[in-house]
Amino acid sequence: MPLLQTDAVVLHVATYLESSLILRLATREAGVQSVVARGARSSRKRFGNALDLFAEGQAQIQTKPGRDLHALNGFDVTRARPAIGADLGRFTAASGMAECVLRLVHEEAAPSVYDTLVRGFDRLAGAPPEETIGVALGALWQLVGEVGFRPVIDRCAECHGALDPSADVRFLGAVGGALCVPCARLAPGGRLLPPAARVAITRWLDGESVTLEPVEARAHQRLLREFLALHVPDNRPLKAFQVWEQGRW
Repeated sequence: MPLLQTDAVVLHVATYLESSLILRLATREAGVQSVVARGARSSRKRFGNALDLFAEGQAQIQTKPGRDLHALNGFDVTRARPAIGADLGRFTAASGMAECVLRLVHEEAAPSVYDTLVRGFDRLAGAPPEETIGVALGALWQLVGEVGFRPVIDRCAECHGALDPSADVRFLGAVGGALCVPCARLAPGGRLLPPAARVAITRWLDGESVTLEPVEARAHQRLLREFLALHVPDNRPLKAFQVWEQGRW
C-alpha cells in the first residue's frame, strides 16, 4: 500500500467505533481524502492537535487502492489556528468554507484550491469579528473561481457584450454571471446587482479585500449561497453555510 505524504488541513471530524476518528482532509497532492485515525479517541499522544478542525500540517496517509477510506499514520501540525474556534463568527465562516471544498473538490490534485483555502483560513484567523464576513466571502469566491465556476462580471455571460459599469445588471447564476438588458429580458429571475456589488465580487475574485456594511454583507451571502447551490453535485442544502449566513448564535 503506497504512502502518501502531503500538506493537509482538517475539514471535518467524526467519531468511528469506540476509539477512532474519521477525518476529511483537504490535501495539496490528492484533493479531498477520507482517513481513519485509529486509537485517536483513547489517546491524543499520536496525533495531538492534528485532530482539531482547521489544523494544517504534513499528513502521512497509507492509501488503499480502490478504497474510499485510508489510514492516517501521522500528522505533523504546522498551524493549529485556535483563533478560529475562539469566535463563533470565525468558526461558522470557516465551516462554510470547509463545506464548500468538501462538496466541490474530489480526489485529485488541486494545489491552487488548497493554497486558496489555507490562505483564507489564515486571513480569517486574524480578522476582527466585524470583518469576518467580508474575509470569508472573499475566500469563498476565490474558491469558486479555482474549482472552475468563476462568474462573468465585466461582460454579459450570454452574448459577451460589454456592460455599463455604472448600471445595475441582472445576475443569474444558471447562466454563469451578469447579463445585459436584452439578454436579461430573455432569462427572467436572478438578482439585481448594483455597480458596487459588481466591484466587490470582482475584487474578491482577484484576491483583494473588501469592507462591507452589515446589510451589504447579508445580500452578498445570499447571492453566493444561491450561486453555490447551482454548482454542488446534488440537492443537499449547504447546512454549514446557512448557519453562517443566518448568524443567529
